Amino acid sequence: MGLLSLAIWTPIVFGVLLLAFGSDRHAGAVRWLALIGALLGLAVTIPLIGGFDTGTAAMQFVEKAPWVARFNMHYHLGVDGISMWFVPLTAFITVIVVIASWESITERVYQYMAAFLILSGLMIGVFSALDGMLFYVFFEATLIPMYLIIGMWGGPNKIYAAFKFFLYTLLGSLLTLVAFIYLYNQSGGSFDIAAWHRLPLGATAQTLLFFALFAAFAVKVPMWPVHTWLPDVHVEAPTGGSAVLAAIMLKLGAYGFLRFSLPIAPDAAHEWAWLMITLSLIAVIYVGLVAIVQKDMKKLVAYSSVAHMGFVTLGFFIFNDLGVSGGLAQMIAHGFVSGAMFLCIGVLYDRVHSRQIADYGGVVNTMPKFAAFALLFSMANCGLPATAGFIGEWMVIIASVRFNFWIGLGAALALILGASYSLWMYKRVYLGPVVNDNVRGMSDINAREFLVLGVLAIAVLYMGVYPKPFTDVMDASVTELLRHVAQSKLN
Repeated sequence: MGLLSLAIWTPIVFGVLLLAFGSDRHAGAVRWLALIGALLGLAVTIPLIGGFDTGTAAMQFVEKAPWVARFNMHYHLGVDGISMWFVPLTAFITVIVVIASWESITERVYQYMAAFLILSGLMIGVFSALDGMLFYVFFEATLIPMYLIIGMWGGPNKIYAAFKFFLYTLLGSLLTLVAFIYLYNQSGGSFDIAAWHRLPLGATAQTLLFFALFAAFAVKVPMWPVHTWLPDVHVEAPTGGSAVLAAIMLKLGAYGFLRFSLPIAPDAAHEWAWLMITLSLIAVIYVGLVAIVQKDMKKLVAYSSVAHMGFVTLGFFIFNDLGVSGGLAQMIAHGFVSGAMFLCIGVLYDRVHSRQIADYGGVVNTMPKFAAFALLFSMANCGLPATAGFIGEWMVIIASVRFNFWIGLGAALALILGASYSLWMYKRVYLGPVVNDNVRGMSDINAREFLVLGVLAIAVLYMGVYPKPFTDVMDASVTELLRHVAQSKLN
């Protein structure tokens, strides 16, 4: 069994074991088993980082076995510089979420942990699938555990949020299935993604394919105007669900653009790049303004996620290597920072059971250690240099200025907006005198919470100070992708 198969199936097997043998009578044992499963899942992804050859754009750690022979489907896995970092990132975030949910989840613990472990395996499957149908199965299957996590352990309106999440993402994906079947027929009966990349297609076919794929991936990112499901879902989802959704799940859509939309329909991607850039800038500026006026902390960070993911799609569609690498760096950084932001809100929620900014104030007086972590993550959220949040945004802004000064200016404006909503939220929640009685009785973070936030803080600072390990991996694959996209496929 190859490394990628191990990375996918280790957490899934542990998740199934928990479902089969877990019970709430043994909640302690369940938590430890989930943690062992998550740590093993992370351990098998470490050799990927060490054994990855940064000098080539070819797929590495490739595995291929027949799956459904009649339709020429294969169990075909591999990673390149674009997808490699997302495999360990997913496994890492899963470990973090298991530890963070240790005490906050008390009902049906085994089901909760199992859902997260299975979700982790499925998301790694999305990032490493090289067969179109295998990708689709993993991509759709991620909906099920997430739907259950929101619908079973969410807030008061959890059913509404779970349905909205499911319907939005499913509707988009159906068009993608049609696109995949069309590509299968055009390529003479192959689901191999690399064969689809080489397939000559007419202008109309490319445009239709581009928008069919756009329907699924734009909803997943989410891009403006199909972003409305995200704030609702975040508000209702449990803390762990929000962290995984923001840190990994939103990346599936952005990854889809690089793996499918750009290489399969390059002419259409160039033709409609103006639309993608416009939507990205609206996301970055308008949604940033919407974030400022939010009264609910989770909603504010959810809108900031949409704004940050706008940078990613902006970087992808200006077609230069700095922009695409910047978009990818932003995806990884956003994984650390947004995950950390939601976990910080989770720490407050566990103590006060409120997400409203107005119910807090002066938290620094009672929780000084925690306030220091929250400050670091708020700074990273607004793109402070030497934090992970700065790297990707800075690269995308430089690339945008090279492409068009005004687009670059629009993107840079987002940094100011990012600072305004992040820091204003910090001021209202953490600084000043203690005015609410519920804040007066709060206790500072315990060793477990300190461990979770400490590990994320190290990741945010490491990537901000020394991004080279992250960017070196991408370079060859990004160059090859842009070379491929620059060539017309019109037959």
